[in-house]
Amino acid sequence: QVTLVESGGGLVQAGGSLRLSCAVSGRTEYVAAMAWFRQSAGKEREFVSGISYNGGYTDVAESVKGRFFVSRNNAKNEAYLEVDILKPEDTAVYYCAGLARDYPSRSEEDYTTWGQGTQVTVAS
Repeated sequence: QVTLVESGGGLVQAGGSLRLSCAVSGRTEYVAAMAWFRQSAGKEREFVSGISYNGGYTDVAESVKGRFFVSRNNAKNEAYLEVDILKPEDTAVYYCAGLARDYPSRSEEDYTTWGQGTQVTVAS
């Protein structure tokens, strides 16, 4: 079994930044590519950003491009999402997800492992 645990969420003023972390434990070999999704109240969960297993490929949703940056440290079994210039519309629960292939997908159905989520609230 593999477990993903997110951390780093919180309340921040508009224009501020946060660094979200996702720690992978257990059968880490089941997680290669990783991604971040978010879900706002009353909306469907949406893809935010993904990163390949070796970190050489990243994919970022247009809505956050230039403000959100994904990275990972395989030696620590962790992935990160740097979220900058936050806007009130970025308020959501942010989820980390993993799949057992090298490259990320924008489709949540492809992901086999999910964290419990971390709340990000942006005050205007």
